[in-house]
Amino acid sequence: MKQCTHADALPHPEPEPSGETCPECLAEGTDPVQLRLCLVCGHVGCCDSSPRRHATAHHEATGHPVMRTFEPGESWRWCFVDHVLV
Repeated sequence: MKQCTHADALPHPEPEPSGETCPECLAEGTDPVQLRLCLVCGHVGCCDSSPRRHATAHHEATGHPVMRTFEPGESWRWCFVDHVLV
């Protein structure tokens, strides 16, 4: 079973969210479907079901490997590099 090789290097505690919604969606006037939190820097971005996929774009621009859901009642994490739930 494939495992994430990046989770142990994440900052503790996790970074504070940069805001309450996706700033790129806000600037573009689009609506995020769901939100994701970068566990390296705290960037909040929209999910891949959103029109612009800003969380994935953030990973591609920065190389930050792991994000978590930023939705109430959810706690899963995703490693973009290893393509696994953490």
